[in-house]
Formats: sequence, structure tokens, C-alpha cells
Amino acid sequence: MSDQLLKVRGLKIGATVYPPGEKPHDIEIVHGVDFDLAKGQVLGLIGESGAGKSTIGLATMAYGRGGVEITGGEVWVNGRDILKSGLKDVRSLRGGEVTYVSQSAAASFNPAKKIMDQVVEAAVEHGKFSRKDAEERARVLFAKLGLPDPDNIGSRFPHQVSGGQLQRCMTALALCPEPDLVVFDEPTTALDVTTQIDVLMAIKEAIRDTGVAALYITHDLAVVAQVSDDIMVLKMGETVEYGTTDQIINTPKEEYTQALVSVRSIDHEEKLPGIEPVLKVQNITARYKGTNFDVLHDVSVDLFPGQTLAVVGESGSGKSTLARVITGLLPPSSGRIDFAGRTLSPDLAGRSREDLRELQMIYQMADVAMNPRQTVGTIIGRPLEFYFGLRGSEKQKRIQELLDEIELGDGFQDRYPAELSGGQKQRVCIARALAAKPKLIICDEVTSALDPLVADGILKLLLNLQKIEDVAYLFITHDLATVRAIADSIAVMYQGRVVRYGSKTDVLTPPFDDYTDLLLSSVPEMKLGWLEEVIANRKMESAGN
Repeated sequence: MSDQLLKVRGLKIGATVYPPGEKPHDIEIVHGVDFDLAKGQVLGLIGESGAGKSTIGLATMAYGRGGVEITGGEVWVNGRDILKSGLKDVRSLRGGEVTYVSQSAAASFNPAKKIMDQVVEAAVEHGKFSRKDAEERARVLFAKLGLPDPDNIGSRFPHQVSGGQLQRCMTALALCPEPDLVVFDEPTTALDVTTQIDVLMAIKEAIRDTGVAALYITHDLAVVAQVSDDIMVLKMGETVEYGTTDQIINTPKEEYTQALVSVRSIDHEEKLPGIEPVLKVQNITARYKGTNFDVLHDVSVDLFPGQTLAVVGESGSGKSTLARVITGLLPPSSGRIDFAGRTLSPDLAGRSREDLRELQMIYQMADVAMNPRQTVGTIIGRPLEFYFGLRGSEKQKRIQELLDEIELGDGFQDRYPAELSGGQKQRVCIARALAAKPKLIICDEVTSALDPLVADGILKLLLNLQKIEDVAYLFITHDLATVRAIADSIAVMYQGRVVRYGSKTDVLTPPFDDYTDLLLSSVPEMKLGWLEEVIANRKMESAGN
């Protein structure tokens, strides 16, 4: 094919493992994968966590992450095998011909440099644009990707924008040099559903307008159905099924693909509380230090023992800020928080050890929530020592019990975070929170990095623990399917305010306010052409107004 951009043949990727008490030995983690990608086309790579999706994506840049090594096969980009190219050619390839959008923008941006400096760097270094022209292109991309104040957002530092906004900045970074191929590694994982639509449409338009090709790595089949021409299903480093998007979504042949397509969210029976809330947030207003405007406005919610309150809303709506206030990381300017029958100190420093133990948090970005120099055993064992004084064999036994609960099993205690997949990292963070035996866990997008089958298993695990321990969850998410599966009550947030609040049945039953209606209509459906239908309907509604 004259328009063929990428050709992968017999790709094999391996790594050296160091099991405790055994000699190091080599393993193969990708086993002879083949695929093609033409200019202007999108190939979706899907499969469970640890299937090799990201590893294969990075191999198209002749790169092996975390000690991983490409051990065999060919990767042809623009007519040459990049695995046989010299270092100079590979450096020219990365950031020029091929760019990468990682799953965790927070871990990828340099916190000490302004966003614009990082977005234009590759385009300037590779001689694609002058600094002035690169900045102008960046501003156009910022606007196209729906970022606020596109002319000036580049002057901010990464910590001065929300997680969803930073992820869109990373997409702009990848598109800025006008590459031939972009590897999108879960680019919408951190985005709320309304923003996700805009970013997905921007990606589709960029591919259409520039002829760029893309590998789209995701665990969300409804998303991949909107952007991909073909789909390759992976499991444990092997191709399970490879075909057109229509065939994979509507007539999957293999049992594993059928399971991915048909997995459904679990049902969660709503219960009447009949008792005092374990958490009572009363009229909380808050602002960040050094600013003169409120980011939370008179927020009040209740959460009962053994129940789940889902907090939903778009990026920047105040969901994670509310979590920071509850955990004492951001003292409110007014209001109070009662927890387990006592009023919490507004500041973390004023809280007791029991306050800390009973209120745990699982963060959205597992990559930045763990010390990369500590083993899994050390990470999970720390709360066991701190709160319960466990040592020696007793501690090791409890660590292994927690690993078994999160379905990681034997052999993980001595691994480091870099040796884990994204889903495995998040499960370790869940185990760390469970180790404290809390009364309340704040879950900040805890399943957003997981493929559907693994996420379904994690939700079942969390619900099972809830029944046994009577633990409550404050579940921050943008995934309405997860809300339907796990929530007893829902608080919809918009611009720092709770705009709809009540039982799951009440909140998800019409009539809806405009914002809740927008959220619900933005949940991707596993239907070809759904994205275009939503965009068209919104344009008609805007024209009517």
C-alpha cells in the first residue's frame, strides 16, 4: 500500500524478572504481534490491564519502558524498519514523526515549566515550526480541544489547571509538531463525559484534517467504537481478534472479545439509611490559598454507613476539591464536617490518628500516588505498621491477604511500581487504603485506569467489602455507568455547586435540569456513529437557542 504508514511484523517484547529467592530470568510479554496502519486511519488496541497495549504502542517509537526490551520482529514507519535505525534516526522519529499522549498527564508534565514551553518544545526542536509559529499553532489546538482561555492557558504551570485540562494540553503537545503517527494511550481516561466528547471529536477532526494516523489504546469499547477504523483485541501479549470496528463491536468471533463487548455493570440495591450519617458535609465554602474567589459554594451532602455517594460532574466542577476539604488538605472558609459522630478539624494537622485511619483516600493517578522506590509490600505494609503496629510474619501475612483480595496474588510483594501495569498500580492503592480498615474511603476515579473486565471485578470487590465491613464510599467519577452500578445516592456538581442531589433513582429519573441532562446524554454508547449524532444534536440545539 502506497499510503501505508506503519507495518508491524512478528513483534516480540521481553523483560527480565527478579522473583524473590530465585534466579533472575527472562520472560516474553508480547508474542509475535502483527498489524498494519495506513495514513489517516485509526487502530484501536483494547484488552485487559497488562495485555501489552501500552508496551506495543511505545514499540512503534522503538522504545521499551521500565526495563522492557524489544527482542524480535520488525516495526516499519514510513518505509524503514526503525528497530534497525541508528540513534540519530530514532531521536528524529520521536516527537517528530511519531508522538505520544500518555495516560497520566500529571506524571508526564514538568511541574517547574510552563505549559506552553512544554507543548511547543518538540515542534521547535525538530525544526517543524519557529517558536512564534509553534505557539500560534498551540493556541489554535487549545481552542480546538475546548480549553478555557486558549490564548493564555499556556502561561500557566501544570498544577494550575485541572487534571482533565492537563490531559487536553498533552493532546495539543502531541499534535503540535504535525506528526505522521500519534499513539494515544488512554487519552480520555481522566476526562468527564462532556469533555470527552469534545476531545474525541477534536481527535477525529485532527486525523481527518491532517491525515495523521493513530494508535488508540483504551479499555473503553464505547470510546474506541467512535474513533477507530479497525480494532485489535489483546490478551497477555497475544492477538485474540483483529478486524474492522463494525465486526469487533457487532459480531465478535472470539469468546474473550464477546466478554469484553457484553460485560455489564453490576446492580447495586438502594437501601434506606434509617441511621445517622457517617459523613455530614454542611454548607462548605472553600477557596485556594492566594486566590480571592471561591471554588466550592455552600456544599452540603450526607453519606451513611455502608452506602455509596457518587459525586459526578465535569472536570473543574469541584469534585476533587470537595475531597480535599473532607480529608483536611484544604481547610474550608466556612461550614463544618462531621465524621463518625464527631466534628473533624478543618485542617489535617489537627486531626487524630483515629481520624486519619478511619478516613482513607484512593487517588485518581496511581502513577503519582506511590513511591517508585518502595516495593508493593512496603507500600501496603506502611499503614499496617502505623495504625496497628504489625511487624514481621504477622504483617507479611496481612499484606498477602490484601493482595489476594485485590486479585494480584503471590509474587507481587517484592515488585516495584514500574514493574506493574496501570491497573495493577491502582489495585495496590486500593489495598493500601483497605489496610487501615477505614469507615469511609474516598475513591477518586479509582476505576478510570482499568479495562471493563478488571473494573467490573474491582467494583464487585469494593461492594463485597462494603457488605462485610459496613464501609462507606464517596465515589468521585465521571463514568455514569459506574454511578449506576455502585451508587446509593448521587450529587451532581457544576462550577463548585451541588446542582442535583438525592437517591440514585431520583437523580437519574426525569425531568432533568439542563446540566444533568447534558451529563447523561454524553455517556458514550457502543454504537457506530454515536459521536457524530451527539455533536449534530448539540449544534441543532445551539442554533435553536
